[in-house]
Formats: sequence, C-alpha cells, structure tokens
Amino acid sequence: MLIVGAGPAGLFGAYYAGFRGMSVTLVDSLPEIGGQISALYPEKAILDVAGFPVIKGRELVHALIEQASSANPTYLLDRTANALTATEDGVVMGLDDGTEVHAKVVVITAGIGKFTPRPLPAGDGWEDKGLVFFVPDFDPYVGKDVVIVGGGDSAFDWAHHLEPIAASVTLVHRRDAFRAHQATVDAVLAGRTEVITKAQVTALLGDDRVEKVEITTNDGEVLVRPAQAVVAALGFIADLSAMKDWGVEFEKRQIKVDTAMRTNLPRVFAAGDITEYDGKVRLIAVGFGEVATAINNAAPLVFPDQGVFPGHSSEGS
Repeated sequence: MLIVGAGPAGLFGAYYAGFRGMSVTLVDSLPEIGGQISALYPEKAILDVAGFPVIKGRELVHALIEQASSANPTYLLDRTANALTATEDGVVMGLDDGTEVHAKVVVITAGIGKFTPRPLPAGDGWEDKGLVFFVPDFDPYVGKDVVIVGGGDSAFDWAHHLEPIAASVTLVHRRDAFRAHQATVDAVLAGRTEVITKAQVTALLGDDRVEKVEITTNDGEVLVRPAQAVVAALGFIADLSAMKDWGVEFEKRQIKVDTAMRTNLPRVFAAGDITEYDGKVRLIAVGFGEVATAINNAAPLVFPDQGVFPGHSSEGS
C-alpha cells in the first residue's frame, strides 16, 4: 500500500493498512509528518475528533503516529509525488528525487495538494531573519515583539496563543472584516493584542534581523512597531498540477470518488479533504472514516482471498 499524504487521514490509513496485513509507505511533500496540522496549527485545540473532548493538533498527530507505528510504515518525506502509472496489476509512483515506488494499491490523502505560503510583498529577503510563515512552536516567541499579518484563522489563533507570552502582539489586516472563527476574533479583540485594520506592512526594518516594521494605513498614515518576529499568515497556494497530470478525474479542485473511495483509475483510491462526492463534508473525523473505507475496499486487490469487511479490531488481526 502506498499512501500519498502523511496528514491525519494518511496516518490512520497507515494503521489500517497494517491491520489488514499490508506493508505501507507514506509519501509527503512536507519535511515533517502531520500534514497541515503540523505545518499550520500544531497548538490549536481540535474539538471534533471522536473520543476527545479537546485535543491539540500536535497531540493528535503524535497519537496517530504511535497508532500507525504498529504497521511499521516507511516514510518518504520532503518528496513530491509527480508521476503515476496505474494498471490492472499495480501502480508505479515517481517522486521528484527520482525514486520510484511500486505498490499494489495507492490511496491519495493529500489534503489540498502541495502547498506553499503566500509571500509577504514587503518581506523579500527577510526569511530566516525574523520573517516566518508558520508558528509550529510558541517557545521561541517568549518575551518578543511579534507582528502578525493576516485576518484568517491561523493569524488569530497565533495571536491568541502568543499574547500571554510575547512582549507585545500586533495584528495587521488589510480589511476591517476577518475570516477567522468569531469566538477567536472576539477573544483577541478583548485582549491586549493591537489590531490594526485597513493597513498593510510595507517595510521590514533592521540590520541582520528584523527589529521593527513599517505599517501604512489606507489613509496614508505610516506607523512603526517593534518586531523581532513577523508572521505572514496570508494563507497558502495549493498546487494540484502534478496530480492533474496523473489522469485522475477531478471535480473542480477535488478528486471524484465513488462510495468505495475509488477514483477513475484502477487500484487508485482517495480519501480526506482531497475528495469530492455528493454530500461531502470536509472534517478530520470524516477523513478517518473515508480512509478506512478506502483501505478495506482496496484489501481484496492486495489479497484476492480477503473480503472487504475486515472483522473487528477488538478481535485481533
């Protein structure tokens, strides 16, 4: 079994493939396991995973990795799957480093595809000098002045979590309306974070590292704020071009699947946010069920003497 995408659905799929007796390899373009959760919101509280009233993103990923370890999976990280050949007998996946992975079945759990952060126009040349796009760990920001650019969930989540530990937090957004969850917006507005709207960061200032930022309002007023860290939370650009070259049928930006999570290609299944079908709901909880459906329907292709139904995990494998 080859799984493309090492986020929550992919990790649970790895466990389930092992439960069905398969060897399993996961490929991911990110350098770490966990997909968007690890890259974007590892400290965010997740409230809609069955059995956990609340669990942080990082804790969920760690638990999924531990669960998947029973399958002894092989991880091929920081590599992009860019070519796929599917036949009635098997699948060959080509990676951008020249590696070829041969599998009997592929399950695509690639979320929104390969993604890269949207650049901050004023941030050219400041990466690794105080400008970052993700905040996977809060500890480096203790006692620092932090400027966050953006108005979405990530921007407000990071502002909310950094406010108690940073020397100051300033959030800059080009509009006075926000895309973030209203409860988080209300919490940030009620705290000590300075929220500057109808404005943009127009310059990062400092010698070897960022020391302050220049903010220009729509009215032309120029403000300067201290900043040893600037977080550009401007969203990301999803790249599905490689997958679209594989011959998989898409509906807009998602892969079309049937009720067994089969794509139009032989031996190629998909699950999680990357999929589309009538009534689709994009939740982590739904992705878990979809990838279990995909693995179980793939099992007879790997082991012709097996059926789709796996038996119950409480009965042993």
